[in-house]
Amino acid sequence: MTAGPEPRPAGRPTLAAVATTAEVLAHPELHEGLLAPWEVRRLAPIRIPSRRDDVLAARLLLRLCVARFTGRPPHASAPAQSCAACGRSGHGRPFLPGHPGIGLSASHADGLAAAAVGPGRVGIDVEPSTRRPGPLPVLRRLLPEADLEAAAASPDPGAALLRLWVRHEALFKAGDPGLRLLERTDPWRAAVVAVASTTPVTVCSPAP
Repeated sequence: MTAGPEPRPAGRPTLAAVATTAEVLAHPELHEGLLAPWEVRRLAPIRIPSRRDDVLAARLLLRLCVARFTGRPPHASAPAQSCAACGRSGHGRPFLPGHPGIGLSASHADGLAAAAVGPGRVGIDVEPSTRRPGPLPVLRRLLPEADLEAAAASPDPGAALLRLWVRHEALFKAGDPGLRLLERTDPWRAAVVAVASTTPVTVCSPAP
């Protein structure tokens, strides 16, 4: 059996993708059969069909990004998850087994999915562009007061708070507040996304 190409992550751009849940589920290479048994078990308790689809889409989109980053097919691009707090697998930050130098991250929200793969630590967050984070007392416990004041003083405070929130979430998922950030709005998908990474980000189309 011939092994697939070995990824060489150091210095490579981080690869990210943003899509609607419908786009991902319609992708000819992506399907629920790619999931590992532990991922299927994680889906089982989700009773709201739209939320289940979002979670499924995020997991599949992450596989697609891993496949494109490593050159392997999606069925050979399965991530794993491990929780640093409890030491158990099946939840926590995703990683690519056997490749500690590659960082993975995924996100989903109300019909949207996003994923990123790159050298070192990686974090991604996506939100609908119409969402407005809050309430303010909660945000004050999580975000710097100076940043909140700057967002509140902007011409569109709600949109500014949303951008601030996705940046915070991307950095939190990466586990390093000092990483570079790419933030962008996808008007076609009505999405706001932020990627935290150690290298510049290339945003790819999820299309085949």
